[in-house]
Amino acid sequence: MKFILTFFFFLTVYHITAQEGNQYKVRTIAFYNVENLFDTENDSLTFDDDRTPEGKDRWTDERYWKKVFHISKVLSEIGKEVTQTSPDIIGICEVENLGVIEDLVNHRNLRDKDYGIVHFDSPDERGIDVALLYKRAAFLPVSFASHRLLIFDEEEERNYTRDQLVVGGLLDNEKIYFIVNHWPSRSGGELRSKPNRIAAAKLNKRIIDSLRRLDLSSKIISMGDLNDDPIDDSLKKVLKTEGKKKRLEEGELFNPMENLFTKGIGSLAYRDRWNLFDQLLLTSNLVRQEGEGFRYWKADVFTAPYLVTKKGRYKGYPFRTYAGGTYIGGYSDHFPVYVYLIKKKIPNKEK
Repeated sequence: MKFILTFFFFLTVYHITAQEGNQYKVRTIAFYNVENLFDTENDSLTFDDDRTPEGKDRWTDERYWKKVFHISKVLSEIGKEVTQTSPDIIGICEVENLGVIEDLVNHRNLRDKDYGIVHFDSPDERGIDVALLYKRAAFLPVSFASHRLLIFDEEEERNYTRDQLVVGGLLDNEKIYFIVNHWPSRSGGELRSKPNRIAAAKLNKRIIDSLRRLDLSSKIISMGDLNDDPIDDSLKKVLKTEGKKKRLEEGELFNPMENLFTKGIGSLAYRDRWNLFDQLLLTSNLVRQEGEGFRYWKADVFTAPYLVTKKGRYKGYPFRTYAGGTYIGGYSDHFPVYVYLIKKKIPNKEK
């Protein structure tokens, strides 16, 4: 088995280094819903009481640091089978604050990767945020902004949710934008909550359109837990995503997760049904790229064996931290997702 895996790795690398006689640089872009990474302190401004030592979850320092170890381990291994290192860009969601993100990137599993952090506090009622991690050796952030999603319930009361984070910068000196999302949940039912995700999709589209108005050649990757599948209206009708490269037109968004979803692949499971809520969307110029710039190679869901529940009622599901209100000490209720970007190496200039 070890020989087969080793052979597969070299075959994969050969495939991307031998195309047209060229060698390629590979960068991994990943997203992970880390499932309620809270510290143990009670924040009087948010509903985080369950995640305290005295709360319902009995969230102790021991459990917290085990969670940090688990999540940092996962982040260190996404895409490693090809690049032999951790992702260059990582979007994360369900983190409580900057402090827990700093604990993640400073853990021994990630410390030597030298990740920078872009984070804003969102107005979410539970206090959970999104953030972008980037390797300083690969990416130089130039601009960043947090865009507020304004949604209201049936009584016209504000529903406080996560912002959409936009970070622009240089990936190996090539201009690119990353948007990190965590769209409103399906709490209360899929149909009843659908307008909230439609609103989130419209905000995402406005952000993308505004970036392209400033520069039509802008390369953009929008990633996140969208709480919708690739075939739902928020993706197909609002963002007008396309899952087939051959049918992709200029200015459209390519959704590589759609093809995975049609094959029955998911990033989370609920009532014995798989969903692929975690997605990465790319502007067409990252898919139809000509020349020496970055372009899309392939996408996948990271399902290392240790991330999968081995037995019981939830066998095959993501191995999460709590199940049915009971602490089981897993990782997250979501699998991470990722894409590889490649570009031709310029001889004697890039390593």
